[in-house]
Amino acid sequence: MQPYFIPYKQSIICYYRYGTGSAWLCCLHGYGESGKSFEWLEGLLGKDYTLIAFDFPFHGGTSWKEETVITAEDLLAILQSITHQTNPQISLLGYSMGGRVALQLAMQIPQNIARIVLVAPDGLHENFWYRLATQTSVGSAFFKFTMRHPAWFLGFVQLAGKTGLLHKTIVKTTLHYIDTANKRTQLYQRWTAMRRFRPKLASVKQQLASYQVPVRMLFGTYDQVILSKRGAQFRKGIENQVELKVIQAGHQLLKEKYGAVIAKQFYE
Repeated sequence: MQPYFIPYKQSIICYYRYGTGSAWLCCLHGYGESGKSFEWLEGLLGKDYTLIAFDFPFHGGTSWKEETVITAEDLLAILQSITHQTNPQISLLGYSMGGRVALQLAMQIPQNIARIVLVAPDGLHENFWYRLATQTSVGSAFFKFTMRHPAWFLGFVQLAGKTGLLHKTIVKTTLHYIDTANKRTQLYQRWTAMRRFRPKLASVKQQLASYQVPVRMLFGTYDQVILSKRGAQFRKGIENQVELKVIQAGHQLLKEKYGAVIAKQFYE
């Protein structure tokens, strides 16, 4: 599947389009991935949905040239440009980081959302390090310094793994994303560009209840990155709208072998 490109302000947005269904489904990818990650869902959802999956800033083929970070308003404007509709009714599929984006959209434009499916979603718990690195000027400067001079942090992570302070999966994942200068630059750019996506969960739940938006959540039993207990906590008070399912898997749930269970969430 070849990507499409559309201009947005000073940037070029890369996106993929799958299926021919009458309903719109916006697919929001995880960190380090792209809209192409959803290609295999076309055979499962493409008759009922037209899937739009675009690359976030500093991911895939998107060339982000704005001086400001991307916002929910930017995403809605991009979707309007792609769908040629002023206020498109859309469903959302958010995986990992994309789950955090989906929750932000639910908070800001619930009137445009028909259904939300969250797969191992970020955003249900604010990571201390992410908040420190992206939400304060001092933290951002220190984050930038660390990505250029990472020796102390690499040593800390390795020590934390050896002493059991951090789970080995967390250590492996962290080191994977900072083991080269290019990866560290990307981490800084990506985290900074996405820093406006900080859903306030109380507000999200209120909006979901007010607009009666159904939510389906999928977690992996062995996921040490996104814990299923966060989903259970989020569900409290809106149980009639939010369903949670945990399967025998880790964090990497956006795979074809889990396709049937993911697709099922759009029909229950």
